[in-house]
Amino acid sequence: MTGFVGEIRRTGNGLLIRVCVIAAIGGLLFGYDTGVISGALLFIRDDLGANDFQQEAIVAAVLLGAIFGAAGAGYLADRISRRWTKVLSGTIYLVGALGCAISVNAEMLIGFRLLLGLAVGTASFVSPLYIAEMAPPKVRGGLVSFNQLAITSGILIAYGTNFAFQNVSGNWRWMLGVAAVPGAMLAVGMLSVPQTPRWLVSAGERDRARSVLRRLRSGDQGADVDTELRNIVEANRKEQRSSVRDLLKPRLRPVLLVGVVLALAQQFVGVNTVIYYAPTILSDTGLSNSGALARTVLVGVTNVVFTIIAVLLLDRVGRRKLLIGGTVGMIVGLLTLAVYFTSAALQDRAGYLAVAGLLVFIASFAIGLGPVFWLMISEIFPIGVRSVAMSVCTIANWAANFVVAQTFLSLGNLITRQGVFYLYAVLAVLSLVFFIRRVPETRGRSLEEVQQELARAQQG
Repeated sequence: MTGFVGEIRRTGNGLLIRVCVIAAIGGLLFGYDTGVISGALLFIRDDLGANDFQQEAIVAAVLLGAIFGAAGAGYLADRISRRWTKVLSGTIYLVGALGCAISVNAEMLIGFRLLLGLAVGTASFVSPLYIAEMAPPKVRGGLVSFNQLAITSGILIAYGTNFAFQNVSGNWRWMLGVAAVPGAMLAVGMLSVPQTPRWLVSAGERDRARSVLRRLRSGDQGADVDTELRNIVEANRKEQRSSVRDLLKPRLRPVLLVGVVLALAQQFVGVNTVIYYAPTILSDTGLSNSGALARTVLVGVTNVVFTIIAVLLLDRVGRRKLLIGGTVGMIVGLLTLAVYFTSAALQDRAGYLAVAGLLVFIASFAIGLGPVFWLMISEIFPIGVRSVAMSVCTIANWAANFVVAQTFLSLGNLITRQGVFYLYAVLAVLSLVFFIRRVPETRGRSLEEVQQELARAQQG
């Protein structure tokens, strides 16, 4: 575990760490909103009289907005830069959070959560892209995974906020309104960091790109800034700005398939049902609202702890091993939950089994598919199509998230709660087979080397 920390000390500097931490606040927005609605929903449904469909719509409105946000993020990231796109997303998130806090009915709340989604979808795309384009190859995995760590930290903060405000007048309004703080932090923080060298090269500002690279690599005695800049320029020369249609060309189809399947799998294994509906799931085991919220904090802590482990291991163990091992663990957790909800005897006497299943599932996701998806889509695509390709993958991810969130309660009524978890387990098994057969290892390679290797693999 000391490998990543040691490399950071050797190759990093204050600017590099500051850049990555501020950029990762975009993940915090994603995580906070994901986690806060789980507890707020317990009170919104009573205060606003929201039925099951409206509750699902309140959750899913953010996801629908995120689809549109991700769709526009690729264009914005190339047009106005990664940095200014993130400033814009933080500002929109600030407005959306305050609007949610003052909503007077379910329809108004759904509208402002749609606005939040635009910001979340944009930030979720640009954050890993920005960090990947700033980080040196040896620590890129861990630094890009700062974004996933921020997501899980945001979820934990949200769970703690839910617990803290549960007995306060207007509790759910405070829960949702606090989200304005990280939105403001992102908008203001991004004004203090530079553009990425790769975007500057694409914009024809090679001298500024060299200057930024020198500042970012100032702590690494072995860094060759001129060679790194030449590689970026050459990759940019070969790959002209492309459209979505260009992703369907034969040489890019296999890479696009890997990215899209990772995007879909990350959601169709049901992770966000655990995040969005953890208190609901736990309350179904007989716990009170307070008890369910308290145990949900434990889920959040587990998520953060295992994400930290992933950050430390991604550049040492590799992406594939963590992805495959984590997926196996998720299957075990899902089957545990399915068996628990199948057996009336277990539900009467072994409520701890549901908690254990949730913890195994979330720990396995946090160490594997959670960070690996966002990391790999920032690594596998050529520079000329990277923005549009990441945008497509992010859209697919949010669309799958929307489907899962919008159907979880209704699907449970249709095929039972255990049936839903069995379904997710089957989808996890299918994902595992694909990961073993098709997902490459990208550890320790520059973005340009990954591009060349994938091109050679396709030619072979």
